[in-house]
Amino acid sequence: MAEMGSKGVTAGKIASNVQKKLTRAQEKVLQKLGKADETKDEQFEQCVQNFNKQLNEGTRLQKDLRTYLASVKAMHEASKKLNECLQEVYEPDWPGRDEANKIAENNDLLWMDYHQKLVDQALLTMDTYLGQFPDIKSRIAKRGRKLVDYDSARHHYESLQTAKKKDDAKIAKAEEELVKAQKVFEEMNVDLQEELPSLWNSRVGFYVNTFQSIAGLEENFHKEMSKLNQNLNDVLVSLEKQHGSNAFTVKAQPSDNTPAKGNKSPSPPPDGSPAATPEIRVNHEPELASSATPGAALPKSPSQSSLPAVVVETFSAAVNGTVESSSGAARLDLPPGFMFKVQAQHDYTATDTDELQLQAGDVVLVIPFQNPEEQDEGWLMGVKESDWNQHKELEKCRGVFPENFTERVQ
Repeated sequence: MAEMGSKGVTAGKIASNVQKKLTRAQEKVLQKLGKADETKDEQFEQCVQNFNKQLNEGTRLQKDLRTYLASVKAMHEASKKLNECLQEVYEPDWPGRDEANKIAENNDLLWMDYHQKLVDQALLTMDTYLGQFPDIKSRIAKRGRKLVDYDSARHHYESLQTAKKKDDAKIAKAEEELVKAQKVFEEMNVDLQEELPSLWNSRVGFYVNTFQSIAGLEENFHKEMSKLNQNLNDVLVSLEKQHGSNAFTVKAQPSDNTPAKGNKSPSPPPDGSPAATPEIRVNHEPELASSATPGAALPKSPSQSSLPAVVVETFSAAVNGTVESSSGAARLDLPPGFMFKVQAQHDYTATDTDELQLQAGDVVLVIPFQNPEEQDEGWLMGVKESDWNQHKELEKCRGVFPENFTERVQ
């Protein structure tokens, strides 16, 4: 019996919610058609616009901060690999080996400390800041629904009062529902009227604290890193002094137009002979045979010259208009709007549903954004080549990714 009673209440509540939705829908239609007036609050609407702007700014800052952290992590890995290389080439009998190893360890610890402090003092604070927006956004939407309920109850009460045949019982009930709807709406409205301006004003202090933290952490990081670099430089100077007789001298390489030291400058080429750096000219219209000097040798075609075969082949293809991509006809199988390929140089962990998850070595086919205004600086749109070859479904596979994690390969 208790279960049946519970089901009865649930069914009744569902029916009530359905009726509310129908009433609200009817009210909105009447308002849009101009057959029912709508309660307006311009000051509150401005607060809502500010709220949406603040939410969008915060979301972008969070995304850019995560990209920055990912870049710091990538730089840490690159620095670690570089120091490991130094440790491997630094021979055991060279002076300063222990100091160089210690500097490498401190370098690794400094990067780790910097990344962790950025997470603690910037990213977590950012997450906490944005954590308050979903609840307020939900309450703003609920206030909008309660305002429609209030307008509907008000119009129903007014229509009963102006009817030719008045029903006092219905009017009394409609008035009771109007008072109830107005009370619920005003309670929510008052709370939001106080919270939204306060939240809007809080953004200044939040931005100041966030960027001050980042700037301070980066400043201290570079100071400490500068000390380590100076220490490493001192170690290498000491090594150079111990092996001064074997110092490596960087010599300037002669350019194509500069004679090597001790050699004579070559004589200029005689008229009609090819220069040291031949200039390739493409004549789109053949010269008349009559214009040639009798007895003069015709100029060699690129295929007859001493140029490498690959240059000759490319030259011929360009002249004949037959240059194709390395994939040839396979370009037809690339996604619409394909621009170029990139290859991931580092792993990237997606932080949003619209981002690509990348592993070092992944090849991505870059395509344009459907709406160019949605493209953030430093981000590209693409689809992983493996996903495209397997599914050929752009809508399911495409996503955005940070450009600085990749390198163009085609």
